[in-house]
Amino acid sequence: MARLRENNGETGERKKARLRRLAGALYGRGALHLNEAAALLDVSAMTVRRDIAGAPEHFTYLGGYIVAASAEGGYRLDREKDNHAAAKAIVCAHASRLISDGDTIFVDCGTTTPHLVHRLPVALKVTVVCYALNVAEPLAVNPNVQLILLGGLYNASSASFAVDEGLGTLARLGVNKAFLSAGGVHSKRGVSCSNFHEVAVKQAAMAIALEKHLLVDASKLGQVKSAFFANVDQFDSIITSPPTPEVAREIADLGGHLVIASAEP
Repeated sequence: MARLRENNGETGERKKARLRRLAGALYGRGALHLNEAAALLDVSAMTVRRDIAGAPEHFTYLGGYIVAASAEGGYRLDREKDNHAAAKAIVCAHASRLISDGDTIFVDCGTTTPHLVHRLPVALKVTVVCYALNVAEPLAVNPNVQLILLGGLYNASSASFAVDEGLGTLARLGVNKAFLSAGGVHSKRGVSCSNFHEVAVKQAAMAIALEKHLLVDASKLGQVKSAFFANVDQFDSIITSPPTPEVAREIADLGGHLVIASAEP
């Protein structure tokens, strides 16, 4: 086995090849659990740890997850997707277990939901409704996914479409589960986002879905953004990453709707 062939005399080219492959995986997923990375590269977890420790300019290790090191400049959405990437991965790993074979699901835009679509088992046959390019692109190459992309005027800041005519299409669909994102979750001020063009799509999806799940990392808890779209009690669950003690005090009123995702994959 490849892991038995690891030795201190391996060439630098092998290490560089692993780092290139790891960078490619992170480009699509944003974060990768250490054990997933080891399986992908067919080496031990210790080898992966040594590799990324030797490339701090490219990789960071946070809470069991490998993420790309933050870089200055570049496209704003690309920078945002790396913020709290490990926490987003934890949330979506939990949410992915709610999806069953044959489901029709709605996947919201944002930088959290791409982690969900990258965690769909390859053999799972599902229909996915979405309105964001960074959600649609990885699904388009999955032969078991029937993709429905709602179009309209493209908004580059969120990589999503301002859906207009597509709302009629959405209203006619049968959606088992909707996975929503948000920029703020407040016990009294509700759930909100920064882009007003997203509100109508989020609300339309919630209106037809049998189950509604909100996916937010803990940094969003206690926050309020400009565009309100739902009350906290409209969701079957609000799935989040482990919060800090300060945030935990602010979100106590969310009660039974709140689900703290485990840091384990």
